[in-house]
Amino acid sequence: MSRLSIFMVLVAAAPFAAGEASAQETIKIGAVQSMTGSFNPIGKQVMAGARLYLQEHGYTMAGKKIEILLKDDTSLPDIGKRLAQELIVNDKVALMLGGITPSALTIAPLTVEAKIPMIVAVSGASITVERSPYMVRTSFTNGQSSSVMAEWATKNGAKKIVTLVNDWTPGLEAEKAFTNVAVKGGAEIVAALRVPLANPDFAPFLQRTRDLKPDTLFVFVPNQQAGPLVTQFIERGMDKSGIRLISSGDLTSDDDLPNMTDAMLGLVTAHHYSMLHKSAVNKAYVDAFRKAYGIRPAFHSVAGYDAMHLLHQALEKTSGNADGDTLMAAMKGMSWESPRGQIAIDPETRDIIQNEYIRRVEKVNGELYNVEFATIEAVKDPFHGAKK
Repeated sequence: MSRLSIFMVLVAAAPFAAGEASAQETIKIGAVQSMTGSFNPIGKQVMAGARLYLQEHGYTMAGKKIEILLKDDTSLPDIGKRLAQELIVNDKVALMLGGITPSALTIAPLTVEAKIPMIVAVSGASITVERSPYMVRTSFTNGQSSSVMAEWATKNGAKKIVTLVNDWTPGLEAEKAFTNVAVKGGAEIVAALRVPLANPDFAPFLQRTRDLKPDTLFVFVPNQQAGPLVTQFIERGMDKSGIRLISSGDLTSDDDLPNMTDAMLGLVTAHHYSMLHKSAVNKAYVDAFRKAYGIRPAFHSVAGYDAMHLLHQALEKTSGNADGDTLMAAMKGMSWESPRGQIAIDPETRDIIQNEYIRRVEKVNGELYNVEFATIEAVKDPFHGAKK
């Protein structure tokens, strides 16, 4: 059995045993994640990180047993909503662990009705946590990395820019955040191109970009589309045409880089995590993850790990009280050192505050990695920040 197959079996294992505790002693977590379908690598990384935390710290928090009930939304929001309803009504979960943006948005009203907190471990859309006062985020927002990337680009010579994003909420938010900062920095957005999320054909959009002759192309696509996009970029000779390709870090996820070619070398991105991040906490995390699963940890795994840490610390603060309002009050303003660096939960927006790193794809010991070369500390979501 391959390492990847072993990893998939371990992560999907149910029911994340909590022992023979009675219902009164057990806090149930309903995890609606994409374990199959187009976003399945993301769900598997999130659950791997969550499971690793529980392996390290035990399945007991503040004297309460923890049980995770994992449900697969198959990357489809309607299924995610139905599964969440079953978890809340039938299984009496005390907390939800949210996944991809479409599913998280459909589940949001359910958390309001049931007054059950949901830790968002995947969705990067700024609007997600706005949909429910019972949501808190340990993932990221698209605006954080996109705005930081725009600032770096304009400070490093970008004057004429084309943006290329997927036509869905995360892509549109990334486009808006990047554009706002780039224009303020003196750059011109000569075209804002949007491709379908499902089965996109990048060829006509890249050809149009080449015809416009920008100095910079900013892209935002799911990491599983990175390979085809970059391949087509190079096949058209755009890497030699004076067009600099930049992106948020989704394009070069650490778990995907081993499957990519040297065409990625030199690509500059902005993101909140790299497995080569230099800290003792991250080294321990990477070593433990690779030992447990045999593959690289990606940024989604860190969000799952931090979600369990947040819950753990909140329960300690409430002495094991898992009431929704009590837990939410405990989570707001909490801060700690994550494998990604110092992070905090904004007490006003319930969003994550974290460092963003400018990285370059380089070869280290013969393998591709995101190597950080600049740090922007304590970055807030630009949209929520603007609304205050």
